[in-house]
Amino acid sequence: MAQARGEGPGQFRLTSGRGAFLPPTDALAKEPFLAIAALDGDARSARIFLAAAIDRAGIDALFAAQFQETEEIAWDARSEGVVATRERRLGALVLERKPFAAPNPEAVARAMAEGLRQLGLAALPWNAAARAIQARIAFLHRLDPQGWPDVSDAALAADLSPWLGGHLDGITRRSHLARIDVAAALLDRLDWKQRRELDRLAPTHIDVPTGRSVAIDYSGESPVLAVKLQEMFGARTTPTVADGRVPILIHLLSPAGRPVQVTRDLQGFWQNGYAAVRAELRGRYPKHPWPDDPLTAAPTKGVKRRGL
Repeated sequence: MAQARGEGPGQFRLTSGRGAFLPPTDALAKEPFLAIAALDGDARSARIFLAAAIDRAGIDALFAAQFQETEEIAWDARSEGVVATRERRLGALVLERKPFAAPNPEAVARAMAEGLRQLGLAALPWNAAARAIQARIAFLHRLDPQGWPDVSDAALAADLSPWLGGHLDGITRRSHLARIDVAAALLDRLDWKQRRELDRLAPTHIDVPTGRSVAIDYSGESPVLAVKLQEMFGARTTPTVADGRVPILIHLLSPAGRPVQVTRDLQGFWQNGYAAVRAELRGRYPKHPWPDDPLTAAPTKGVKRRGL
């Protein structure tokens, strides 16, 4: 048996999977199926010497006992979706292919995960909240690689099942990925103890001396707190995370929000660097307080009170 390959007249595939051919001008070159009686022994593409056209009714009558029914659930890159097809085969020849409903959900999820691997993690609906959770877990992983999972983009792409898991239920197309809550999926990468410890070891915010809660940025190599210098008056020690093991890198900002000092030693800055910053900036920002002694001054978010 041979089936036309769809690559031009005279090109066929045998039930063994090998190729076979007729001259394009042969009367049988455009037939969809051939019953082969004689061909040469070329391993890649055999020359057909004797054959006859055969239709599907004839194939069914002669070979029905050899048919194989297969189901395939796979990612289709062209349509950017999971396709479920049922095939009837005679050896390597596909006699019939048609979609079928209600494919196995686990197989669909595996196929969708393969599609996401091909598309890349950028196809997921990442937002600031998800990237912040990723950065916090990554920070703890750097401190304790055995105790915290690797959530780098490369690690997540390499092993999608543990963290996406059930979040792929009902997702069958690229457009459906917008439904996924990536932040929740990342938290599912943690066990119950890690989820409890995450907020304690890598808090999202810290209270500064004015009482304001300021976000900590974990996206770099070190946690960063960006805060206006005047809000830190009176703070004698550098805040820490990870049970005191890691001092936060403080970006002290001018009233205009520009960094004037980056330090992990707040006490040292007040003693050795503040005077120079004060001398440079108090003329530029006269409405803001620049006390001689920042350790005894009241922290503030605004300008000096009138008359001071």
